[in-house]
Amino acid sequence: MKIDILTLFPEMFDGFLNTSIIKRARDLGKVDIRVHNFRDYSLDKHGRVDDYPYGGGAGMVLMCEPIFRAVEAIRTDDSVVIMLSPSGQVFKQNMAIDLSKRKHIILLCGHYEGFDERIKTIVDMEMSIGDYVLTGGEVPSMVITDAVTRLIPGVITSTSLDSESFNDGYLDYPNYTRPEEFRGMRVPDVLLSGHHKNIEKYRQEEKIRLTNQNRKDLVSGDDNG
Repeated sequence: MKIDILTLFPEMFDGFLNTSIIKRARDLGKVDIRVHNFRDYSLDKHGRVDDYPYGGGAGMVLMCEPIFRAVEAIRTDDSVVIMLSPSGQVFKQNMAIDLSKRKHIILLCGHYEGFDERIKTIVDMEMSIGDYVLTGGEVPSMVITDAVTRLIPGVITSTSLDSESFNDGYLDYPNYTRPEEFRGMRVPDVLLSGHHKNIEKYRQEEKIRLTNQNRKDLVSGDDNG
């Protein structure tokens, strides 16, 4: 898979691309992630990519020309172009699964007051990672890249993926490790029993309990993922 991230601040991705699962996936050749600066596609001698909004108002708006040029230079027939925007569909695990099957993803990171509306004509979808406002689309692009990359076959073990939150509509069960007791808190006896059927039953019950306790929207079907 190939992922291209278009941004005004490519330096923000240095640590992200060179640590943990993302670095391993890149080293294994499972994913090719490249970061591009919008300014490299500006025709302005100062590399300008934003301007004041028509009609007035605070902030600056990302201009059409450099964004169009950037997308057109990178896009192929296999590409899906995603604009990171508060007005987009909220990103969910099922969307990460779908994207992990794509050959090429292009992520557009907004900044300032966002994109000129006409840029939406060259994107395939808009995405948001939640109902709050961030400084720009860089952090959301990292979230989506991470969620998608870890699902690519061979990046992490399939058994780890099978037991994760949201895969069956529930949150994950609680996990414990050594010591068996810490400050009066003991690991549940069933996990120490070696009885696999009882352990499986306990974990399923805990998934249901935690989901009802913390994310009733998943149980009620209000989650629109």
